Amino acid sequence: MERIDLMGLPVDPVTSEDAIGTVATELERGRGGWVITPNLDHLRSYRRRPELREHFHEADLVLADGMPLIWASRIQATPLPERVAGSDLIWSLSKEAAERGASVYLVGGNPGSAEAAAGVLREAAPGLDVAGAHSPPMGFLDDPGERRRTEAEVEAAAPDIVYVGLPLEKQVDLIPRLRRRLPDAWFLGLGISFSFVCGEVSRAPGWMRASGLEWIHRLAQEPRRLARRYLVEGLPFTLTLFAHSLGRRLA
Repeated sequence: MERIDLMGLPVDPVTSEDAIGTVATELERGRGGWVITPNLDHLRSYRRRPELREHFHEADLVLADGMPLIWASRIQATPLPERVAGSDLIWSLSKEAAERGASVYLVGGNPGSAEAAAGVLREAAPGLDVAGAHSPPMGFLDDPGERRRTEAEVEAAAPDIVYVGLPLEKQVDLIPRLRRRLPDAWFLGLGISFSFVCGEVSRAPGWMRASGLEWIHRLAQEPRRLARRYLVEGLPFTLTLFAHSLGRRLA
């Protein structure tokens, strides 16, 4: 289906079920791919940093992980069917992988979170083949030796699906390198999802996620780190996004 344009950001109008089906079908055909799950902050980075844009266009699936993106798509009369959050996708795709005999690898996250999340996913998806899990040290992408070791570990495990628990800027640095080594694998950039899975960070209740208030829950947990992102930068940019979407609709 034709992608929806949100201030230049291309987003696929698919459901979570569609996304899982695409990954599963392409794996059966021996074709790999890349999933990016942008939220409002990622859209702001996309607009601000041209060097990020090519990666969104390279990705095989760009899934809206943020209610402001869903609302903006409705305002401009090109509605996305639903929010597809990476922190939900890791659960549902792991269950699909277990049923199909596909292996997964977890790389990134806080120290120990990839390994802990792998254990939780094994319990939630019986039979899941976890090919490996590795939480590299902070700054590993700036250390050529550590980066090569991480890439070599993932390659040696030869997984079908790789979950990358890193911020967007680090995802787009690591994933293209890994894709060259494992062209038949699927890569999913999942941000903080490992910490959610293993319980290191609590997720907002379902009603907050559904109503677009998850950011308040996150802000309450980490006010010092997230106040600027959500309040100083996020809220004004949300209004800019909605105004842009309304202008497109009226035009």
